Amino acid sequence: MLLRSRKPVVLAVNKMDQTGQMNPDIYEFYNLGLGDPFPVSAVHGHGTGDLLDACLEHFPDEEEEELEPDVMRVAVIGKPNVGKSSLINRILGEERVIVSDVAGTTRDAVDSLFENETGKYLFIDTAGMRKKSKVDDAIEKYSVLRATMAIERCDVCLIMLDANEGVTEQDTKVAGLAHEAGKGCIIVVNKWDAVEKDGKTMDRMREDIRRDLAYMTYAPIVFISALTGQRVPRLFELIRYVSEQCSMRITTGMLNSVLADATARVQPPTDKGKRLKVFYMTQVGVKPPHFVCFCNNAELFHFSYQRYLENQIRATFGMEGTPIRLTVREKGDKEG
Repeated sequence: MLLRSRKPVVLAVNKMDQTGQMNPDIYEFYNLGLGDPFPVSAVHGHGTGDLLDACLEHFPDEEEEELEPDVMRVAVIGKPNVGKSSLINRILGEERVIVSDVAGTTRDAVDSLFENETGKYLFIDTAGMRKKSKVDDAIEKYSVLRATMAIERCDVCLIMLDANEGVTEQDTKVAGLAHEAGKGCIIVVNKWDAVEKDGKTMDRMREDIRRDLAYMTYAPIVFISALTGQRVPRLFELIRYVSEQCSMRITTGMLNSVLADATARVQPPTDKGKRLKVFYMTQVGVKPPHFVCFCNNAELFHFSYQRYLENQIRATFGMEGTPIRLTVREKGDKEG
């Protein structure tokens, strides 16, 4: 029957428990005509590595399934037990991923397709990223790698925080990965239902987040409860909005109009009698928006002035939820 199926067959012979010399009984199995038998011991684990290698040789090369172009890829990231899986289960309306009070129960990235009136989404639930001192086994290390890969695959990252704990050191590292990858970011404060509130609780927490994630002031903040569903529908609107901001293109003419106003308002810096001259600015990429400034001397283009120009671009064009890349080139360098 196996031969007629024309499927690859790997023959495993179990209960070969002795080590060292090959058990001569193994040769009887050549009579089956199924190729070389692999001696294994399920009890002791002998031979399982060779068996798996033989199986893998027959597997087709893994190809990522092509999604429709209008599907938004959303990575849900954060430290363990912050509510990532609970949020996805709330959105999907089913227990798609394991939810437990034990931190770290989601070991892998889990993809879930979802569609509603706002559009189509692929939610990627990632294993929570722990402190490195606690990443002491191979499975946890692999989970952190998968979370990093999920960030690379996505269009928008939902960075989840625990409202009861505020921003922790681990939260800043998780958010930093998304920022450095140039992804659209939304800060999602979960478990808001469990916080005792007065009239200014939300404003105070928003200020604390802005202070602790100072490199990410562009990211919108939304306060939700995955448990009750509070403000969860608002996420879809924000995801679409942030994705559009990441893909925004600005004409060179409009950029240089902003540049002229900015340099007239705040003079470019000088050093030892030399003044920085910014000749023009152009956009060379999206996701994230990438701008190149051409000037007379790149060394005079201080970081603080780059930040000033970035703020002027944001004040004019919005670009909420997306980092901005700003490259400085001296005139005569190749553009790009």
